[in-house]
Amino acid sequence: MKKKAVARMLAAALAGVLGVSTLTGCTFGFASDPDDPNETKKEIPIDTSKDTFAYDSSLEGTKITLLNSKAEIQNALEKMAAQFEKKAGINIEVMPVTDGDSPYTKVVSMYNSGTPPTMAILDTTDVIALAEEKALDLSSEKWITEAEEYVTRVNDKVYSFPLCIEGRGIIYNKTVLEETLGREFDPASVTTLEEFQDLLQELADAGMERPVSMAKEDWSLGAHQLQYIYETEDGTSPGAQKVIEEIKDGSLDLAEYDRLDQFLDMFDVLREYNVAKGDPLGADYDEMAIDLADGKTAFWFNGNWAWSNLEEAGAETEDEYGFLPYFMNNDTEDFVNSKIQASPSKQVMIDGQVADEKQQAAAKEFLNWIVYSEIGQQMIVKTANLIPPFQNNPCEPTDPLSRDIYNKAHEGQTFNASAIVPNDHWAVLGASMQKYLAGRSDREELTKDIEKYWAEQK
Repeated sequence: MKKKAVARMLAAALAGVLGVSTLTGCTFGFASDPDDPNETKKEIPIDTSKDTFAYDSSLEGTKITLLNSKAEIQNALEKMAAQFEKKAGINIEVMPVTDGDSPYTKVVSMYNSGTPPTMAILDTTDVIALAEEKALDLSSEKWITEAEEYVTRVNDKVYSFPLCIEGRGIIYNKTVLEETLGREFDPASVTTLEEFQDLLQELADAGMERPVSMAKEDWSLGAHQLQYIYETEDGTSPGAQKVIEEIKDGSLDLAEYDRLDQFLDMFDVLREYNVAKGDPLGADYDEMAIDLADGKTAFWFNGNWAWSNLEEAGAETEDEYGFLPYFMNNDTEDFVNSKIQASPSKQVMIDGQVADEKQQAAAKEFLNWIVYSEIGQQMIVKTANLIPPFQNNPCEPTDPLSRDIYNKAHEGQTFNASAIVPNDHWAVLGASMQKYLAGRSDREELTKDIEKYWAEQK
């Protein structure tokens, strides 16, 4: 029996059991489930025969720790740490953030107990909150020139290392599109919301009545989708922050804010062609991956982190998947219609309070190894399956979604904007978006919910 068919049967069998649960993933769904120790995964070989990295022999024997909040790369980080120790003589203990703990809460509790990790993988929001008080200043590090666009600055200083890029948009299955349309499909041919809508209707006319999969999870609706209203102000993080501050202080009237209307114009199109239109809040996340891989749908709004779900549904790394932008209007000059949102979702912060100079130097050595060692460059991509933000890394990601984001980033077809929002933003406003998705509220009510939320943040 084909892998896709098996996946569909399993999903159907589990639907009744999981129907009352909510898929949460990690923070904002930026990761899949943690590594399953019983699962056999195909190992991509790493060539260790060439390594021109200059190791500092004075650091041999140093022991440091790394707090990992990205659960699905725990095994990969342990393998990287073991390889690094072989080469550098530096021991790194990789400590996972356990279920139920937020990365921020965990690292703060470790500081309070006087035993903070030497390094911590955190969300950008957490780095900004902790940087000036807890972190080591990394502003003079050489690797900044390799990832200038992706470093996070706090009062003009760099306190964190951008571990990876993650991006989101409209995932497409090129093979399914071409088989349904009976013609070649060029992603670059779709440049506006109107053209995207025409394509959806063409698919419907060709027999694929509902070509879109649309997640109902609050983190998808409240973070990945709704945050476009901040991030598309000018495609930068400062621009997103400016919009948020103006909403908070009331100087921006959301009812007159064009990006909100444009976002909802696109959202309404996705909602109209949603495969689960009859029961949008009953949609099953895993089933969406199967639908896209099988060809029941052609599009799925999501990010490159969804590859693990697609792979489990039967997709192969040789398949042609990629991203279309989140089209918001019909202006071909507007960057939102030609670029994919991609930003550093996880950052590495080095402790500047408790770690001694040798431990700090060892932590810097590990980060430099990731950027400049031929082995580190390979392992961050092939072992950890991450998209590197560093321009000097020659290794392309192995899965088609990450590869598409990687290529777009190198070709200037991405915009880097991260909205820094409170931790409950995705849950509170995600619930409001769920009501809108289900047709239980209108634009006016949704707008009032957003205004109310930000008014309470003052």
